[in-house]
Amino acid sequence: MLACVGVFVHKNGKLLLQKRRDNGCWSDHGGCVEIGEKVEEAAKRELFEETGLIANKLELIGVFSGENMLYTYPNQDKVYIIGISYLCEDFSGEPLFETDETTDLQWFDMDSLPADISPPAKEALKHCVELLKSRQVSA
Repeated sequence: MLACVGVFVHKNGKLLLQKRRDNGCWSDHGGCVEIGEKVEEAAKRELFEETGLIANKLELIGVFSGENMLYTYPNQDKVYIIGISYLCEDFSGEPLFETDETTDLQWFDMDSLPADISPPAKEALKHCVELLKSRQVSA
């Protein structure tokens, strides 16, 4: 079982998603919490490693578990993930569009998200979009 963090970056009504090198799917930015690392520190570290962006502030979206959090890597290793997801709207830096773990970064309108979302990110993405849309309605 792995504790993993994910960060959804939001700006001007769009979400920045990454195309993962390992499974070719679109996803949030994240990875595993390292031994002794605080969860929020892990989220900030992973966001920087995968995008070059510095998170100034993170907002907890939720903690996700269940059947959809069983992940099979391309080498057939399987892990069960407890996912801790954050929203980042306060960040600095310019995005890196390709890293060791990603093949692309792209800004997506919340109503035009890609269909091929990495399975462990689907539920968190749904909650993120619901949260952001609820703010638009109440604004």
